[in-house]
Amino acid sequence: MVIETVEKEKRKKINLYFIFVFIFILSCIINAFITPIPDGVSVMSEGRKDSEIEFLYDLTYLKDDEKTYEQNIFNEWIDLINEAKNFIILDMFLFNDYYDRKYEFPNISEELTNALINKKDLNPDIKIVFITDEINNFYGVYESPHIKRLRKNNIDVIITNSEVMRDSNYLYSGFWRTIFKWFGVEGKGWLANPFSSDSPKVNLRGYLKLINFKANHRKVIITDKEGIVTSANVHDASGYHSNIAFKVKGQILNDLIESELSVANLSGHEINQSSFQVNENSKNQSTDTSVRLITEGKIRDSLIEEINKTNEKDEIFVGMFYLSHRRIISSLINAANRGVDVKLILDPNKDAFGMDKNGIPNRQVAKELKDKTNNQIQVRWYDTNGEQYHSKIVFIDKRNESIIIGGSANLTRRNIDNYNLETNLLIKTKTNSKINNDVKNYFYRIWNNKDGHYTVKYEKYKSESIIKTIIYRIQETTGLSTF
Repeated sequence: MVIETVEKEKRKKINLYFIFVFIFILSCIINAFITPIPDGVSVMSEGRKDSEIEFLYDLTYLKDDEKTYEQNIFNEWIDLINEAKNFIILDMFLFNDYYDRKYEFPNISEELTNALINKKDLNPDIKIVFITDEINNFYGVYESPHIKRLRKNNIDVIITNSEVMRDSNYLYSGFWRTIFKWFGVEGKGWLANPFSSDSPKVNLRGYLKLINFKANHRKVIITDKEGIVTSANVHDASGYHSNIAFKVKGQILNDLIESELSVANLSGHEINQSSFQVNENSKNQSTDTSVRLITEGKIRDSLIEEINKTNEKDEIFVGMFYLSHRRIISSLINAANRGVDVKLILDPNKDAFGMDKNGIPNRQVAKELKDKTNNQIQVRWYDTNGEQYHSKIVFIDKRNESIIIGGSANLTRRNIDNYNLETNLLIKTKTNSKINNDVKNYFYRIWNNKDGHYTVKYEKYKSESIIKTIIYRIQETTGLSTF
């Protein structure tokens, strides 16, 4: 009898173990590959030919051995806020002033907060919706002072519910969803904040949610007059990064509005789009230039399609903070091997808010690109000095047409395989247009170190490490990484 009882208990434990493993595996598969993409996510809009488009950029570089800052994008954000009449919609990934205080950065998060509050004071009837990522409140452990001030001044703040998106770090997230999710994150913090020792304390459950590595990574502002899609965050420690942006007018604004209100809706805030309509067309309509909104997986699909359509003597310029997506890499290799001139300007992945990084993934990807094209792909590194080359832009220059794809998305599995929320624009234009010339001059300037020191040769940061290459491939496949 005793033996039978022991055997039953043993079988019961084994069965419970297998039930847990089954639930874990099922959670991994469902939430990484089967979970439906929410409505309004991974979209491509119509090509809009009524829109005005202006290319903007920030650059940090050395000139005569002095660090020089050309910062334009944030000032344009403030101008849009000041000029808005009826509404403002913002979607910003990083929005905080948490960093190690031994460094000095511009206080742009406070400046933006003040601009929005002042706008609401001057025009109490204006509708302001501020969408941001959970990371700024450390996933609900606390509420940041800037977000508190916005709420206190009757500005609608929406914290994105990233749980409805698919899991990029699926092995860990399956475990988290099975066990830790149910405990929540609320409670007093007692652990050091990873952003800085001066930031609010956090708890273990906040860290456990952080490791899902999920994000609303968009950076967008829309008003009743204009909009900006950018790679730049309103984040003090990111204030000196090099970034790109597109300022737009016309019907593309309605596409952006619809996309942003979809994020609000998936986060539990039903907002009627009729209150946020742009009825004016751009005054300068052009049949030579069209612009589309592309988000999430449509960024990947559009970019691969455009790269694959290039021919011998076409030129591809890539300016990117992170490049690791396997299908993008294959498309670039194939393009170079059929005679396309491919040039990459990459961040060396060595600087992160005062901390040192290990060069993954860009250095390993650069070596692969050069090895598999017999050095036909040319690579230069942006020579960062504490800041980052945070741009995300691809420029394809063809005989009679150019294609420009840029915005918030790095070219990684997490960013463009329907895991993160991302917003880019796809611009097609004639080769003699202003937007074409502005983007081309931007790339030529930093590639050739015109009027300053921006980039260095591939050899300065090349990596021959097999171990780091293996680490990169595992991280890209599993999602167990921050890129």
